[in-house]
Amino acid sequence: MGSRSRRDSVWRQGFWALGVVALLAGPARADEPYPTRPVRLVVAYGAGGAIDVVARIVAEGMATTLGKPVVIENKPGASGTIAADLVAHSPADGYTLLVTGTAHAVMKVLQPDATVDAKRDFLPVSHLGNMPFVLAVNPQFQAKDFPGFLAYLKANPGKANFGSAGPGSSSDLAVLLFAKMTGLDFVRVQYRSTPAAMNDLVAGQITFMLDSQNVLAPQVQAGALRGLAIGTNQRSRLLPDLKTLDELGLTGFDASSWQAMLAPAKTPPAIIERLTTAVAAAVADPGVQKKYVELGYNLPPKVGPAALDAFLARETEKWAPLAKGDS
Repeated sequence: MGSRSRRDSVWRQGFWALGVVALLAGPARADEPYPTRPVRLVVAYGAGGAIDVVARIVAEGMATTLGKPVVIENKPGASGTIAADLVAHSPADGYTLLVTGTAHAVMKVLQPDATVDAKRDFLPVSHLGNMPFVLAVNPQFQAKDFPGFLAYLKANPGKANFGSAGPGSSSDLAVLLFAKMTGLDFVRVQYRSTPAAMNDLVAGQITFMLDSQNVLAPQVQAGALRGLAIGTNQRSRLLPDLKTLDELGLTGFDASSWQAMLAPAKTPPAIIERLTTAVAAAVADPGVQKKYVELGYNLPPKVGPAALDAFLARETEKWAPLAKGDS
């Protein structure tokens, strides 16, 4: 009995010691600094478009601050709701984030039956910037300038067609705004990405595009496309000789592809702050800023959740009526 009692005592002491180690180890794991593994940015549009490109630029800069890889996963389709649904139903731990654009601001209008909600299911992290639009046609198109382009559209209602990156994309909404302000009629051709539409424009399969200059400007510079105007209210650094649509008579016209990062709802504030810090460091980096300039992006006017939240509210008010009229 004495020997058994000693064995039981040793067993209890060992079990108690293991328990203490487990208790000490538990809080240590819980308190490990974020992140401890790669962070995934789910991009709502295809590779090569303005949103994808800026996500990759910012991801590289964020990785330096976070000390872990920041990887890109493209999930295009359904006006951005495929990517949004994936992120909304991911753990709110900062390891799966959404990078999206204009369609997010009008998600409920475009996809009223979607189970994901732009406001309820996400927390803003930061605005990432925007990409000015270029109005471009194939060089073989009969119109040589913007007045000639308008004259052709007026003389041929419903015959011209344009390509966009899908319903609710910033390019799609921009052309709806163009149609509203000019009163002109043309056919929409939907693609899964801006580069896909651009390939058909270069081939002469569609009439025109009003889309991101990071994709279209190099083709204009190379002579594969003819630029007619700039869609933002300021001229482009890449195509400085092109007037804005505002200058050409469409007073107040201003459309671009903007990019924003969001996290699943209930993501802890400390993680949101860490991500915001990483984005701020990325866009302040001279190397990142050089890439923005070279590719024609504009830096975000302000970084952080509050600025993005206010921006999304303004964008929803601006674009929802157009999206609603189209749905």
